[in-house]
Amino acid sequence: MRHLLELQQITQTFEDGGTERKILDNLNLEVSEGEIIAVMGPSGSGKSTFLSIAGALLVPTGGDVRLEGTSILNKSKQELSELRLRKIGFIFQSANLIPYLKVQEQLQLVANLAGQVKAQSAKRSAELLRRMDLSHRLQAYPDKLSGGERQRVAIARALMNDPAVLFADEPTASLDAARGLDVVNLIAQQVRGQAKSAVIVTHDERVLPLCDRVLFLEEGKLVAGK
Repeated sequence: MRHLLELQQITQTFEDGGTERKILDNLNLEVSEGEIIAVMGPSGSGKSTFLSIAGALLVPTGGDVRLEGTSILNKSKQELSELRLRKIGFIFQSANLIPYLKVQEQLQLVANLAGQVKAQSAKRSAELLRRMDLSHRLQAYPDKLSGGERQRVAIARALMNDPAVLFADEPTASLDAARGLDVVNLIAQQVRGQAKSAVIVTHDERVLPLCDRVLFLEEGKLVAGK
């Protein structure tokens, strides 16, 4: 099974009051298609930095990031923007929906940015929202949705451009137990059903049974759970 995401000897340092701080230290990770990885660690361990590098938002101090076998380093800002739009899906703790756009329009916006024609984006957005059990909410504004509904819209939006890899940053943090597990189940269904990969940064131990591997960020490296 091929690796969709590879982080090879990733190092990240920052200047802190004239002193160099090493956040990530020769970190390595391989994620295969259909695989869901959970990443855990205490506050300040570097999880956000790791996620930013893996998601092509931050260039590491050293090492390489490969998406579908191709290095994403040394690309221009425009190329990285296109890569994030077409190959990477982000799901955050907050759904971050645009308040003045209806549910279906939230998805069509990212599709239009990627160059999809309107008819194509309308069909795909309707299908994704049907999978999320949101067909009855296509014309609703975000303030009319429940927290679980907003997060399901965010998942559908992240999938809209058929990305290879999904990154979720504490996706259950703002939801109750039942809705949180529903959200992670939806992510798992999409990843395994569509041969994608997912990396979920979480503190919520209830989601771990749905993941294939649980890794801990310790001293700048990812280590397997005991």
